[in-house]
Amino acid sequence: MSDLIDVPRGLNGVVAAETAISDVDGDAGFYHYRGHSAVDLARTRRFEDVWHLLVVGAMPDDPGAFAERIATAQSDDRLAPLLSAVRAQSDQPLAVLRAVWTLAASLRRCPSLYDLDEAGRLDEAIAFAAMAPLALAPSAERMPAGRGVVSDYLERVTGATPHEAHVRALSAYLVAAMDHGFNASTFTARVIASTGADMASCLTGALGALSGPLHGGAPARALDSLDAAGDDPAAWIAGELSAGRRLMGFGHAVYRTADPRSELLREVARGLGGDRVVQALAFQAEAERQLAVRHPERPLRANVEFYAAVVLEQCGIPREMFTPTFALARTIGWTAHVLEQARDPKIIRPAARYVGPGSTR
Repeated sequence: MSDLIDVPRGLNGVVAAETAISDVDGDAGFYHYRGHSAVDLARTRRFEDVWHLLVVGAMPDDPGAFAERIATAQSDDRLAPLLSAVRAQSDQPLAVLRAVWTLAASLRRCPSLYDLDEAGRLDEAIAFAAMAPLALAPSAERMPAGRGVVSDYLERVTGATPHEAHVRALSAYLVAAMDHGFNASTFTARVIASTGADMASCLTGALGALSGPLHGGAPARALDSLDAAGDDPAAWIAGELSAGRRLMGFGHAVYRTADPRSELLREVARGLGGDRVVQALAFQAEAERQLAVRHPERPLRANVEFYAAVVLEQCGIPREMFTPTFALARTIGWTAHVLEQARDPKIIRPAARYVGPGSTR
């Protein structure tokens, strides 16, 4: 096929579609959701407000009404027994969420996106996203207390009424992590949506992509690095770099300057305080110093995973829940992208360049 176009490995830098949901400027170190600075939103707006912004397209005129819509979706009588049944078979949060989405689609007899109008698709988006905090948190019995998605989720994860500072900190993280361009899981969701499939299929596909260690598994590994480095980060970092190993939580495929999400979460971590935060600040300074010496051609700075790990730990979230908590945030972005892609009747169907043995015909 002579008309094929050569593209970089991993489609790096290739524009695959148009979107009005979010934009990332890696050179300037800035990203936004529908024209609103994502960092400012994380500092000032509730999780539910930004959820509305992404899936509906604007800030809610009546935040209470949208919060009630989420609560109503979470109160579906079929969810509690479904959660209990799935949890009896698995204690792995991502596996539970994947099963809950799949089984809920069957119970609800979910139609394909292709067969729904815009209002019907939005109903599906909200219903399935509302299941995520219930399925991901480890308590099958503790249903929402009605204080908001973030507070309820934190209570279900920790088993205790959360401190307001922790609710604000977790909300900032979740808002900052909701969407970030055409990452692997988001693009997966859009590919499936382009076929006209149902909402659950789009989300479970995205979740499968997120579960890979190269995508959603870095925050816990950043804490492992802090534990291993102890009180002497300089020696440990030098050893890792000399051995050719990557420092988890440093460098980013898009940002050529400071990751604005990392800057935000460093600010949040400082507000929470504690010995771990002091350790993380010292580790970051030393890691960036050594990386600058070894890679003067490209600054490698702390990315979102590094301080996300610190903030999540300070909020009382165990390490095994770091990736599930990231999935909770990213689910909102996935649904927004599924809704956007569903408006385009063109299926995503790239070509491949064959490099195997020649034909025997």
